[in-house]
Amino acid sequence: MRVVSLVPSLTEAVALTRPEVLVGATDWCTHPAGLSVARVGGSKYPDLDRVLALRPDLVLLNEEENRLADADALRAAGVPVQVTFPRTVPEALTQLGELLAAIGAPGEPDWLRAARQAWAGLPVPPAPRAAVVPVWRRPWVVLGRDTFAGDVLRRLGVSNQWADHAERYPRPSLDELRARAPDLVVLPDEPYRFTAEDGPEAFPGIPAALVSGRHLTWYGPSLAEAPALLAAQLAAAG
Repeated sequence: MRVVSLVPSLTEAVALTRPEVLVGATDWCTHPAGLSVARVGGSKYPDLDRVLALRPDLVLLNEEENRLADADALRAAGVPVQVTFPRTVPEALTQLGELLAAIGAPGEPDWLRAARQAWAGLPVPPAPRAAVVPVWRRPWVVLGRDTFAGDVLRRLGVSNQWADHAERYPRPSLDELRARAPDLVVLPDEPYRFTAEDGPEAFPGIPAALVSGRHLTWYGPSLAEAPALLAAQLAAAG
């Protein structure tokens, strides 16, 4: 079997489970370290000629990260695709299991079992802290409704103030974000790389949690360590 992944978290999942089938990945697929496969461009604009030249039996995509036009073009070329779109942690775990079965994994890998246990074993969170969760700046973009990252935070005791918005990624003004007087601002380091110097200063007087974007938004092997790591990063904000 020959697999091309256009989703960084799924690239990591395949590489740690059946590395021998992975023949291509995007330029943004950085895990596991030292991954040596053909590169096919970005997630949004992959080089489909390169993808097809690898003669894949299956291409992995995500409804949010990749474009429908590319999925349609691959199907038109006779290439099977598997599209994921988890909006909750349980959905992510289920879809990962389905994907691994599709690539011929002989059983559930240790990392997926560990991820299931890590999330099933979470303590009941304390009274939730109301938060805004920017994922971009200039313009400000925040988590809205039905997002995987929003569900991750909810399970860790963080209530997204924009979870009832009509859009999944609203673009409120900074004044609108401040006006909601959140208890916390959660600043991941991807897709926009928020740092201690770039982000917290926009929310004076509000605790800021700098968190790992990979552990907040990726669904794959990082899910096993995400609860403990993110909980520690959230707690560090006070």
